[in-house]
Amino acid sequence: MTFRTAKVTRTALATVFVAAATVSLSGMSSAQAQEQGWRKVCTKQEDNDVCVVQNISTASTGQLLTAVGLITVEGKVNNRMLQVSVPSARTIPPGVNMSVDGGQAQRIPYSVCMPDKCVAQVPLTDGIVDSFKRGGEVVFTSVNFQRAANPISISLSGFTDAFDGEPIAQSELQQSQEKLREEMQRKAQEAREKLEAAQQEAKENN
Repeated sequence: MTFRTAKVTRTALATVFVAAATVSLSGMSSAQAQEQGWRKVCTKQEDNDVCVVQNISTASTGQLLTAVGLITVEGKVNNRMLQVSVPSARTIPPGVNMSVDGGQAQRIPYSVCMPDKCVAQVPLTDGIVDSFKRGGEVVFTSVNFQRAANPISISLSGFTDAFDGEPIAQSELQQSQEKLREEMQRKAQEAREKLEAAQQEAKENN
């Protein structure tokens, strides 16, 4: 990969990172996953057209569970990449296993781990795109520091329309993410209030 290709690809990946961070409230957890749905966002970067088809899955508290980005760069630089972000505290070096409709899993190696997430990526092939278009769901499985598998299922409904269709405006994506973030914050606050009420009731009954 040339320096220019790497620079453009890092910028494209940052689009998914920012989107994931927008709806992520770190330090919380829940088993119930909620999806943002498949969206396509395109931008112009120097002499390149960069499109990201993404889906972000969060817990009911807002914690990031999985962020998926299919990145296409066309122009002076031509590159395609599949990138998957999962929570930190993962076992290294296993990476993320990807399976469509229960088929054979493909291992996606980690490229970097940061305090709030680990990022795995592989070249985006026509085979991956076709399997997403034909499939009903894709499951991404990472292994946490306790060596427990954490599978996250994401519906592929709407993927083909997002991938082949027109991109949405950045402003529309930001509004959607802000609405989701506010909803996650509201649910997190409700969960905290219920916990505090239960703790207070337990004290009064002692």
